[in-house]
Amino acid sequence: MSFIKERLNRVKLDPPRVLALGFGSLILIGAILLNLPIATQGGKSIGFINALFTSASAVCVTGLVVVNTGEFWSLFGQIVIILLIQIGGLGFMTMATIGALIIGKKITLKERLIIKEQLNQETMSGLVKLTKYAVLSTFAIEGIGAILLSTRFIPTYGLKKGIWFSIFHSISAFCNAGFDITGNSIVPFVGDFIINMTISGLIILGGLGFSVYIDISRNKSFKKLHLHSKLVLTITVILLVVGMIIFLLIEFNNPYTIGNLNTGEKIISSFFQSVVPRTAGFNSVNIGGLLDTTVFFMIILMFIGGSPGSTAGGIKTTTFGTLILTTVGVIRGNKDVVAYRKRIADEVINRSLAIATVGMTLIIIVSFILTVTEPADFLDVLFETTSAFATVGLTRGITPNLTNFGKLLITLTMYAGRVGPLTMAFAFAKKAKVSNFRYSEGNILVG
Repeated sequence: MSFIKERLNRVKLDPPRVLALGFGSLILIGAILLNLPIATQGGKSIGFINALFTSASAVCVTGLVVVNTGEFWSLFGQIVIILLIQIGGLGFMTMATIGALIIGKKITLKERLIIKEQLNQETMSGLVKLTKYAVLSTFAIEGIGAILLSTRFIPTYGLKKGIWFSIFHSISAFCNAGFDITGNSIVPFVGDFIINMTISGLIILGGLGFSVYIDISRNKSFKKLHLHSKLVLTITVILLVVGMIIFLLIEFNNPYTIGNLNTGEKIISSFFQSVVPRTAGFNSVNIGGLLDTTVFFMIILMFIGGSPGSTAGGIKTTTFGTLILTTVGVIRGNKDVVAYRKRIADEVINRSLAIATVGMTLIIIVSFILTVTEPADFLDVLFETTSAFATVGLTRGITPNLTNFGKLLITLTMYAGRVGPLTMAFAFAKKAKVSNFRYSEGNILVG
């Protein structure tokens, strides 16, 4: 009994493990609710594996689905899904903290450590304030987004349905989830400027990270921003612009995507498709009709993802930026890795390398297994796996046809991607013993 008690205490005191188990518990609760007959329009249970897959996709703000969300799920099911998206996007500890503050409960040190891990912060200073800011800014941005979307959805679907569609898609977009209830994502509105720009704006804001909002609000000038915010904004803009240009050039004459659109619609849809791989699974064109070159490029964008402390997934923009800057520094023979006249610590470089390596390894292993178990092309499998890991939700159409084993594997991939590959490793790997000595240095040849 003492051994069991000791193990339970260790679980409680280990923030990465609590975070991982917390998301897992939320997924399980969601699966139970979605497995109820009342959750479907037909009044029949979808089956636990499919319910688990959908719940994981919602909690992990991914957007991969085995059934059409708008046509299959009842209002109860859709409400469960959007609540899972909201809680999963903000993080269960964020929501729990707000609940505790409302009832006047004091936030303990243990809980602050978990919040620190969840929001990806370096220190515990101002965590409760940041949590409040995250929730209030989220609801404010989602509210504005819903109002803008309602100007298009209400005339199209009527008052009641239009309001529900506006709220659902605003939350789904800001949380970078990609779930839709239109039946065909944003394809029916491919040329609609308001809908495309509103959803794009929500996705971008959701993918920046709450600490960036605070930094911008305090320091109005770009020069005064912290290095983290500068890197996030710079890399985000570069990826969005480059992504739009490459998508437009490659798909310009493709009749299965944007080839038949006018010039304005081509630009709008190209920008939109440059935004969504960062990590929200909406689409305004047929993803299955993309050229292989575009598919491979989108895999790269999905792998990079959004920014730390946000609702987005992937290895994160700052991780990608750190690796690029490190590579450039090595090529130039620089001793230090520098960005905006600030030196990047070796610990950050090592962590970035570990995140990218673990993420890439997971994608390779899962893709390799799925090529054996699933009757699909390799590029489609790689696209699906990367989409799951980066919690994007884009698919080439193979999700509904996955075997039960494939669905479980993708579910685990979404879970690992949302919690974070390094957090997962910290949570469940055996802790290394602290050594009082260091081995002598050896030399190896590389490159």
